[in-house]
Amino acid sequence: MAEKEKWSPLKEMAETTPTDFWNDSCSFEELKYAISHGAVGATTNPVIVGNVLKKELHLWEGRIKELISEYPEDSYEDISWRLNEEMAVEVGKLLLPVFKESNGKKGRISIQTNAKYYKSWQKMTEQALHFNSIAPNINVKMPATKAGIKAMEEATAAGVSINATVSFTVAQALAVAEAVERGLDRRVAAGEDISAMSPICTIMVGRLDDWVKVSGEQAKIISDPGVLDWAGVAAFKRAYSIFKEKNYRVRLLSAAYRNHLHWSQLIGGEVSMTIPYGWQVKFNNSDVTVEDRICDPVDPKIISELMSKYPEFVKGYEPDGLKIEEFDSYGAVVRTLRSFISGYESTLGVIREFMLPDPDK
Repeated sequence: MAEKEKWSPLKEMAETTPTDFWNDSCSFEELKYAISHGAVGATTNPVIVGNVLKKELHLWEGRIKELISEYPEDSYEDISWRLNEEMAVEVGKLLLPVFKESNGKKGRISIQTNAKYYKSWQKMTEQALHFNSIAPNINVKMPATKAGIKAMEEATAAGVSINATVSFTVAQALAVAEAVERGLDRRVAAGEDISAMSPICTIMVGRLDDWVKVSGEQAKIISDPGVLDWAGVAAFKRAYSIFKEKNYRVRLLSAAYRNHLHWSQLIGGEVSMTIPYGWQVKFNNSDVTVEDRICDPVDPKIISELMSKYPEFVKGYEPDGLKIEEFDSYGAVVRTLRSFISGYESTLGVIREFMLPDPDK
């Protein structure tokens, strides 16, 4: 990886527009590259943690063994969470200068609650409060499920800067924003300071694209090439316009990159982007110009085709496309929760191998 700081499209975006970007990983090396190009945040989830362990196990192997020795009665799940927290704290230290300079508005590391808790607002809130205590620059990720919306309000009221995840639709984003508003208002009413809080609402634009494509395959629908690559961008732009209109105190964040539209079409917005290292390199090596495109409308013909052919896009695009009671069963939510839970179990397997190594090897 290049360590030398250089001018790049991402750096130009970071320095000349109100659009921020984060590193979509808790890898030390990847975050160093991202910061050199203007990144002001980082994020983790169960899949990311597992991938980082595979890439940088040499950095964590000794600590894993120490944790197992220090906590002899812990299960491999307990050790995994201790490691997860330490990874977030240690990597987050690279962002502390930005955090302090911005009075908490930037320079945060996101750590995710246990995906298995997606139906329990109490368990998510309890874990969020704990995570909020482990470092000053924490965002706590919770899924935008029915219980997650309740947990976000409660955690916000308690002073936690949340980051809504497993979120793909305008309806979910609006529910998150309203929950955070209620939580912030409760905190102000209690006489508490909210000036350094920085709530985030993610829209996983690429995963909305994925789900609309899958639903089209299931229904045997065909569209003009490229039409389906605009689904997530269209939903994000619509949510952004509503957020600006309503003056929500939540910052939108785009995630789950599949093509350059997920970056280039959102430049200029008062938003954040969490970009994987591989896509950062591609964007920095591209000839895509840094221009304000967030308010450029998606071609009406594309919107018309998506609306007329793909009911799952309608659910994602319309502000009332889903009721809160329907969040948990939306296809993109189910697919992503399954992915996160599977990734979590895979990470547990790494720790289990340290605690119970195969005697036949």
